[in-house]
Amino acid sequence: MSTTRRPLSDGPLVVAIDSSTTSSKAILVDAGGYIWQTAKRNIQLHTPAMDYYEHNPLRWWESSYAVIGEVLSKLSAKDRTRVAAIGITHQRESFAPFDKEGRPLRKGILWLDGRATKQIRKYGSERIHELSGKPAGVTPGIYKMAWLKEEEPEVLRQAYKVSDVHGYIAFRLTGQWVSSQAATDSLGLLDIQKRTYAEELLQIAGVSLEQMPELVEPSKPMGTLLGDLAAEWGIREVPIVAGLGDGQAAGIGAAAVSPEIGFLNLGTAVNAGVESSVYKFDPVFRTHVSGIPGNYVFEVLQSSGSYLAGWFREALGDPKLLGEPDPKLDAAAGEIPPGCEGLITLPYWNAVQSPYWDPVARGAVVGWRGTHSRAHMYRSILESIGFEMRLNLDSIEAGTGVKLKGLRAMGGGTKSKIWRQIMADCTGLPITMCAESEISALGAAVLAMASTDAYENHDVAVAAKNMASFGETVEPNKELHERYQEIAEVQRSLYPRLKDIFEDLHQLAEKYPSTKPQSPAAEL
Repeated sequence: MSTTRRPLSDGPLVVAIDSSTTSSKAILVDAGGYIWQTAKRNIQLHTPAMDYYEHNPLRWWESSYAVIGEVLSKLSAKDRTRVAAIGITHQRESFAPFDKEGRPLRKGILWLDGRATKQIRKYGSERIHELSGKPAGVTPGIYKMAWLKEEEPEVLRQAYKVSDVHGYIAFRLTGQWVSSQAATDSLGLLDIQKRTYAEELLQIAGVSLEQMPELVEPSKPMGTLLGDLAAEWGIREVPIVAGLGDGQAAGIGAAAVSPEIGFLNLGTAVNAGVESSVYKFDPVFRTHVSGIPGNYVFEVLQSSGSYLAGWFREALGDPKLLGEPDPKLDAAAGEIPPGCEGLITLPYWNAVQSPYWDPVARGAVVGWRGTHSRAHMYRSILESIGFEMRLNLDSIEAGTGVKLKGLRAMGGGTKSKIWRQIMADCTGLPITMCAESEISALGAAVLAMASTDAYENHDVAVAAKNMASFGETVEPNKELHERYQEIAEVQRSLYPRLKDIFEDLHQLAEKYPSTKPQSPAAEL
């Protein structure tokens, strides 16, 4: 693993796509991890009603097609002959129904969509958790599919395929409805120990086995690039390699491939996880199929990550910055003492996943005094995310039986110096920054490279270690860590005391909805 990269003059190149909540990106990478080219296209997010989040699925492909073409257009004819594979990572849990030609029958429903509270409560069970590895909560696609089954039954009846983002992009690249075990896994429809669809989960979702993409082991070819696309891009009909969800991909891109090193993604949501060679399911973490064949990832998820910091800057910060990072606000928050002089936040703006998995939980700020300022609240938000992460990491360590030695961090939140230090102090762990910004795309590139002959035995972990690169390491302040532990004890007492109030607020919101949802027939 290196902190510097130089382009390799020979050997394979791979393209990796990351189709996420806000955009699709592509990178072109060599076997040493040097990124030759990058490209990005934004995707419009639709919010037709409170807690509804959707995409036009056509944009998943259109944006991916555009960025692949862009990174390849900058290569010489000679270097295009080196392109050996295309890999995919994607926003997990998101899906859409399609007809036989790949036309969407409605907008895709995204991972952060919160419309399926009734279905979570109706179907969520320990049995589903044990089979799928996913605690009942907002994110797994199974509950939103069940919502479609009950609210828009004609859509699922008409669907030829119901696919995750990865599977739809693979269809457009290969002409085959196929996806990766480590991608479709996030929908919550697999018996992940067997790595096959579970009939009882398909029945809950209201889909049949025939409506689902075929599954391929991660890092293995799913098919070959369609001839017309290969001719247009000037490359061979290369393998399209089974990838993985963006959370697992981030861990692979950070070379967090052993249980003593975790990954920490300070993105729209904050998630962290570790590799495990054995399967376990746990009330706090969710279990995913890893990009390393045969492995699992134990992962915690906190929905309100940099989204929440951005929300604060947009709603309560400098209006001229439109929610972008604010150095003055960071500096002011840095002057506030740890604990924010008695101001404590419960960061559940988008419900809560780990550790409570409560779809109706809400945010709270407790302890206001007239002497508190915007900077106090901002710092309190950042601290609260750190408190939650330390609690969740305790469960991961219990699950693996291995104490974490450090975290490798990525995502937009790492750009904030104050947040980096707060996370290190709250968790009590050194946090090393990943040098590459498109870390999930790099994870998909690692799997694609492992499918070539670049590394012996096509070993994903070996490829990851050779392709990862890092920046600075932030060391925790041990004295502050002890102080934060005391504050965290108070913060963790809030949810049990407010749980019934959140339920009351949910009932009121159900009784007096603020917006009527659009018809599914609304224009895509």
